[in-house]
Amino acid sequence: MRGWREAMAEALYGERGFYRRTEGPAAHFRTSAHTGSLFAAAVASLLGRVDAALGHPAHLDLVDVGAGRGELLCAVAQLAAGGLPYAPRLRLTGVEVAARPIGLPRQIAWTGEIPAVTGLLLANEWLDVVPVDVAELTPDGPHLVLVDAAGIERLGPPVTGTDRAWLSRWWPLASIGDRAEIGLTRDAAWTGAVSRVRRGLAVAVDYGHARETRPPMGSLVGYRSGVAGAPVPDGSCDLTAHVALDSCLAATVSAARGLLTNQRAALTQLGLRGTPPPRKLAEGNPPAYVAALAAASEAAELLDPAGLGGFGWLLAGVGMAVPLGSERSP
Repeated sequence: MRGWREAMAEALYGERGFYRRTEGPAAHFRTSAHTGSLFAAAVASLLGRVDAALGHPAHLDLVDVGAGRGELLCAVAQLAAGGLPYAPRLRLTGVEVAARPIGLPRQIAWTGEIPAVTGLLLANEWLDVVPVDVAELTPDGPHLVLVDAAGIERLGPPVTGTDRAWLSRWWPLASIGDRAEIGLTRDAAWTGAVSRVRRGLAVAVDYGHARETRPPMGSLVGYRSGVAGAPVPDGSCDLTAHVALDSCLAATVSAARGLLTNQRAALTQLGLRGTPPPRKLAEGNPPAYVAALAAASEAAELLDPAGLGGFGWLLAGVGMAVPLGSERSP
């Protein structure tokens, strides 16, 4: 038996880990990058704002951390081919533990480590799969939860040191049996990602919660073929837990200008609308009406506050202000 952080790390990223499987994450869950072209268009729009804020640098990066099989980068590459103003200076890079996907366009670089970035670093549903330890409150304080490869748990040693301090500040447990995911590893991962941005913007898009709304039993879950189930650290399923985004924000305030908002607010500011087309368009131009209706449906999914629209957007500007509006709760 071992702590959940160690078990998750091997199950997700080990030699036979979930994220090294050939079918890719899209076979098991759906992210904003899998909804269609509108999310990519919003990312391209945000990158245009970053480009302007940086004074149109000689090279403009879009780095996708946790790139899956390159779906978002391929969509942005298609938009660039269609005439984005910064296309000649654009460098596209996917960061992923899996090998380079077969057939990925040559203009997209592929690496296992985050490179230096001048432009936009995007981590879409990455922090939620950064391994974490799980703690449970007992009569003598919080203890680590241990687990075996079959998902069977038992309580381990007391939580001490920096882990205990993090719990006290960010996720205080109130009742015996309450659980928390200790977010220090996510804080460190986000701080490390932001440190790779020389000039530009880092954005994490993820399931999230704030100190006032932590789930009392934690949020660790497994996903297989799009269905949520018990988290079993055997490499057969995704293992994910919501992110304490407010803690991640605080971890980078000394190095970057931070903002915490939600996807609905962010994408709305980037011009996304879910308004259905007028019925008159169906009478005069049926193909245009069908296309507009499909786009409205896609936008509605991205903006749904009970779904993808409720995801947190954590932004950190390095050498520039965050090019979106005021802070909101995730």
